[in-house]
Amino acid sequence: MRPAPPPDIPQQRRLRAGRTGFRLEGAAALTGLVVAWQIASYFFPPFLFPSVPAVARHVVDIFVSWSTMLDALATAGRILLGMVGAFVLGGILAFLMGRSDTFSRYAQPLLTFNQGVPALSWVVISIIWFKGIEFRIFFIMVMTTLPAFAFQILDAYRAMSRDLFEMALSFRPSRLALLATLVVPTVLPGVLTAWKVNLGNAARVVVVAELVGATGGVGYELLQQQQLFDMGGAVAWTLVLVIFVVLMQGLIGALESRLLGYRPMAERGL
Repeated sequence: MRPAPPPDIPQQRRLRAGRTGFRLEGAAALTGLVVAWQIASYFFPPFLFPSVPAVARHVVDIFVSWSTMLDALATAGRILLGMVGAFVLGGILAFLMGRSDTFSRYAQPLLTFNQGVPALSWVVISIIWFKGIEFRIFFIMVMTTLPAFAFQILDAYRAMSRDLFEMALSFRPSRLALLATLVVPTVLPGVLTAWKVNLGNAARVVVVAELVGATGGVGYELLQQQQLFDMGGAVAWTLVLVIFVVLMQGLIGALESRLLGYRPMAERGL
C-alpha cells in the first residue's frame, strides 16, 4: 500500500497528484478493456467480437470518407443544436421559477412529469406531430434535456447567498453590474455542470431519434450496420460518438478551469 503523503505537502499538490493518478488508472482500465476484447476475438467469430485492428480500420474509414464524416458531423450538430435550445428554454424557465413561487408551483410538476417520459415516446410523438426530420430530432433533444437544464440552473440560482445578495444591493448597483458580479458567477458552475451531465444523455437520445426517423447520422449508420450484421462497423460508429462526447467534455472542462480558476481546486472537483 502506498503511504499517505506527509502533512507538510500542500493540499493542492495532493489534489493534482490524485488527478494524475486517476488519469493513469483510467488509461490502464481502458487498455485492459481493449486487451480483453482482443483476447475474446480469438475465441469468438468476427460477427460477435471483431478484432481490435478490424475495428480500428472501420474508424479510420469513417474519418477518411467525406460521406461518413458528414454523418458524424450531422449527429454532432444535432446534439449541439438541441442542447442549445434546451439550455435557452431551461434557463428562461429557471429564471421565472426563481423569481416567482407561483410560477414555480405550476412549472415544476410539468418538468417532473416530462422527466418521466421515455425518449422513445418523444420519438413516436414527434413522428406523428411533425413532418421535417431535423425538426423532429430537435424537438426530441429539447424535450429530453430540458428538465435537467431547468432544475440544475434553478438549483444554482437558489443557492445564491441571500446575505451576499442583500449586501450587493446596499451598494446600489445597476442591474447589469449585479448580474455580472453576483448572479452570473453564482450560476455559472451549475450551468457548466448541466452541460456536462446533459451531453452524455443527449448523445444517447440522438442515436435513438436517428434510428427511427433519420436518413443520416450515427444512429442511421448503426441501423445499417445492424442490417449488415457488421459488429466491427457498429463498434466503430459507437466509438465515433464516444470520441465526440469525450472531446466536448474536455472542452467544457477546459472552459470550467478557465472561468472558475478563482475557486479552490477541491471546490471545482479537480
